Amino acid sequence: MSERLVFREATLTSGEMIDIAIEDGVIVEVTAAGQAAGDRTMDCSGLYVSSGWIDLHVHAFPDFDPYGDDIDEIGVKQGVATIVDAGSCGADRIGDLAARREKATTTVFALLNVSKIGLLRVDELSDLTWLDREYALRAVQGNPDFIVGWKARMSGSVVLDNGIEPLRIAKKLSEATDLPLMVHIGSAPPRIEDILPLLDKEDVVTHYLNGKSNHLFDANGCPIPELTSAIERGVLLDVGHGTASFSFKVAEAAKRSGVRFDTISSDIYRGNRLYGPVRSLAHVMSKFLLLGYPLSEVIDAVTVRAAEWLKKPELGRIQVGDKANLTLFALNDQSMTFVDSEGDKRIGNHQIEAKGVYVNGRFVKCEIRFETRH
Repeated sequence: MSERLVFREATLTSGEMIDIAIEDGVIVEVTAAGQAAGDRTMDCSGLYVSSGWIDLHVHAFPDFDPYGDDIDEIGVKQGVATIVDAGSCGADRIGDLAARREKATTTVFALLNVSKIGLLRVDELSDLTWLDREYALRAVQGNPDFIVGWKARMSGSVVLDNGIEPLRIAKKLSEATDLPLMVHIGSAPPRIEDILPLLDKEDVVTHYLNGKSNHLFDANGCPIPELTSAIERGVLLDVGHGTASFSFKVAEAAKRSGVRFDTISSDIYRGNRLYGPVRSLAHVMSKFLLLGYPLSEVIDAVTVRAAEWLKKPELGRIQVGDKANLTLFALNDQSMTFVDSEGDKRIGNHQIEAKGVYVNGRFVKCEIRFETRH
């Protein structure tokens, strides 16, 4: 006989307290707090519950050092139920990443790097022969339930002399497969004014709050016209904090101008997990509480909105009949110094702390470890 597990007296971001009963990995009952019966009960009083967090931009292929990490270290151990590897692998190695996800507790999807070599090198778009159309299309066809989109890193250090051409190739791949494209923006060339007009509805700009000169806001903190037009077309904005791609000053300007995030992601890998400034998805989310966004909007950015982009709405809800996919977290009221990618600091009074995650039939307590670089 199967065991019924009840998460007792957990709080939604709306303030409502509920019980959630799980049997054979499936949600079988959602009731008012104190009403569900079960064989085993987990006391969640004082904790929040949401659908399982989704980190839409991570690097989970440790073979590509330093831009990699172990799946569960940046997944379930941090309260993240689902990760999307954002272009670590191209067609050469995507099969290896697919095989590794089978051994992980965390649910894993991938964006295929348009360069077949992926992050084997950091100038992966500098040689157009690495953008092999037929090879890439075969990789997508061979992994239909794993690859959910494409990734192109449009920074000067990545494309070198190729300018905007890798993005044109990436868009053709996107159109041929009906899969969206995530574009990394950074230092020019190419200019951001040349990148944005090529993007369509459901394409994603990641690192949209970076502090580099080639960014989305003018000297007065107002969105450039190309950004306004892109948002009107349905292009989405993703945080993608990373080691070098989040600025408090830009984030404050974006909020003042009314340009809000669609999704919050970490761009995490081993180095910026252990030594900062990323640390964890929860740590990145806490920075947006500091910026004045409400908890509900922050949580929606890593649940409902991310699930919608993945076209997997069940990952963003708590509903009877669905596979249980839940994150438990606390909201701690204590002062903490947060640091952005520019070394700029802010004092925040609230911290989101992941406590546990239920995914793929298992409950995992969070284990978040930081270190000091010597």
